[in-house]
Amino acid sequence: MRRFFAIPLALALCCAITLSAQAAELNRIGMQINDFTLKNQFGKEYSLSDYADKDAVVVVFLGTECPLAKLYGKRLAELDKQLAEKNVAVLGIVSNRQDSIEEIAAFARRHDIDFPVLKDPGNAVADQFAAARTPEAFVLDKDGKVRYWGRIDDQYGFADSVGYQRPEASRHDLVEAVDELLAGKEVSVPVTKALGCHIGRVREVKEDAEVTYSNQIARVFQKHCIECHRPGRIGPFEMTSYDEVLGWGEMILEVVNQGRMPPWHADPQHGEFANDMSLSNEEKELIAKWVENGCPEGDPADLPQPKEFFEGWAIGEPDEIIYMSDEAVEVPAEGVVDYYHFIVDPGWTEDKWIMAAEAKPESLETVHHILVVVQPPEEGEDRFRRGGRSNLGPPGDDDDDDRRGGQGRRRGGRRGGEGGIGGGNLIAGYAPGANPLLNTDGTVAMHVKAGSKLIFQLHYTPNGSPATDRSYVGFKFTDPEKVKYVARSTSVVNTFFTIPPGAHDYEATAKATFEHDTLITNMTPHMHTRGKAFRYEALYPDGEKEVLLDVPSYDFNWQTTYELEEPKLLPKGTTLLCTAHWDNSEDNLSNPDPSKPVSWGDQTWEEMMIGFYVEMFPKGEVPDKPSGGMGRLKPEQIFEALDADKDGKLIKDEMPDRFRERFQFMDLNRDGGVDQEELTKLLKMFGGQRRRD
Repeated sequence: MRRFFAIPLALALCCAITLSAQAAELNRIGMQINDFTLKNQFGKEYSLSDYADKDAVVVVFLGTECPLAKLYGKRLAELDKQLAEKNVAVLGIVSNRQDSIEEIAAFARRHDIDFPVLKDPGNAVADQFAAARTPEAFVLDKDGKVRYWGRIDDQYGFADSVGYQRPEASRHDLVEAVDELLAGKEVSVPVTKALGCHIGRVREVKEDAEVTYSNQIARVFQKHCIECHRPGRIGPFEMTSYDEVLGWGEMILEVVNQGRMPPWHADPQHGEFANDMSLSNEEKELIAKWVENGCPEGDPADLPQPKEFFEGWAIGEPDEIIYMSDEAVEVPAEGVVDYYHFIVDPGWTEDKWIMAAEAKPESLETVHHILVVVQPPEEGEDRFRRGGRSNLGPPGDDDDDDRRGGQGRRRGGRRGGEGGIGGGNLIAGYAPGANPLLNTDGTVAMHVKAGSKLIFQLHYTPNGSPATDRSYVGFKFTDPEKVKYVARSTSVVNTFFTIPPGAHDYEATAKATFEHDTLITNMTPHMHTRGKAFRYEALYPDGEKEVLLDVPSYDFNWQTTYELEEPKLLPKGTTLLCTAHWDNSEDNLSNPDPSKPVSWGDQTWEEMMIGFYVEMFPKGEVPDKPSGGMGRLKPEQIFEALDADKDGKLIKDEMPDRFRERFQFMDLNRDGGVDQEELTKLLKMFGGQRRRD
């Protein structure tokens, strides 16, 4: 029973964006680059001296599987056309030992690249440039001397163990360097930190090493990595064979040492989790020794049996399949994609008892995660509309989208609509490596009322190539007479907070007190890009405290459910306290705008504080209402939470977004602020004091 209703939304992406130390360690500006000759994917030779008539040459080191190189592929293709008009040439060089001619050809074709992309056997040209990463850019003047070295622009990066990506670049370093050089000026910023993956160089291998791929490393990768790093999955490169991982050793070691991969953010001092993805110290040492010795293969006879993956429905053929929408989402090749939300009416005219649920993406390579939330009929849609508008516009008509297929009825959702997960009841989710909600004998189930609707939330991660997606969820139902335990997802939520501009460590809390003995099976913290840390604590009736989950370095990129090894009993009278911290300062490179106050909202430039968890009760002993919700904050507590500068008056910037447009009506005495008495009247007027459950 411990694994039931666990939705671990974490991705096992063992390669990520990183920063190069080369720019800090070496300054190659003014270095003379000697002539070289390399072949492209068609065997045609190109020499640097072929471009002697150009005013500048841009050389970019690329990797066909590096996520960042793929994101910049089309951008470089466009840049090549722009620079050609300025008499500037662009050359791409692939020095990775693992990238074949066929893969280089596919990379160039996929990204519409017309400039030469050349294979660098033995990485001799990379060594001459002292290039370390992909993509890493160099600008050469007419004399073949380096005038710029580093990144293409600042849109993507990595800081404090968290990856970031801006909606657009604020500085186009490569283009600015070229323009300054052509204008006869000194390049104002000649060196920047290169972003990307280690170049997979040819290395000396210690053949008699004790730690080999075949004997130990393949087993580590099977356990922690290949769920995502296999064909057709979101991992940018495969890790299912020695030939596939040979050039990735240094990159793998780097992300392991930095704690970025595998993605697991819980403090090991608190709690035991069934879906713990972290590597043991022994496993980390094995990887370090393997890379130190040149990544030896060992005896293939020592390889473990290949891991088998179930490619169909893990829950078996569903009784019903529901699509997120009647139209597919167009996922762009690059950039930041806002969350998509869909309100779907499954047409349930009777209560459903769900014993298994599985969310599945159509585009495995771009879907970061899926959340499916139940909207009970008594709550209506307003609860889920607070956060903002979905990307697909107004709802459409789904009358003609019902159709039969397989053993279950298939229904397509409405075309978008407004919506957000809010504090809803999470019923299904997907991320690579996630286990679906599953109870095989039907004795444990989730109860969903007739007339309920489903909210789909989808997060896409562009990978350099455009894609389409129409994700869906499958359900298996059980006879309510068989059900012995009822599980339901709920949450504690705080919507009354305003994070001041520039705040480095802003704190807010949310809590729920259990009126019945309650078993909880998992926890899922949720914030947005300013999220810094999140903690769940149990405050027991006898005064004792226990940390159930501590996430000291929250990363919005990974929506992780932490599945308890065994269900945790929280006695009647226990308070579940969630504490969130945000960083709204310039130090947070994921911050959309550190100059603005931030309050509750569903879009990623706004913020949330939700502590999801699943509670479970014997059938017949299920409380009418979930233990979670938004609590019963008193007006004075709300006022204290909003009054950031503690001056006894709320100004417009301290108010949540949904109140700011009404501010002039709230300020009853027209003194430029809202005091506690005015806020109390406001909350009564707009229902702010209603039970938030």
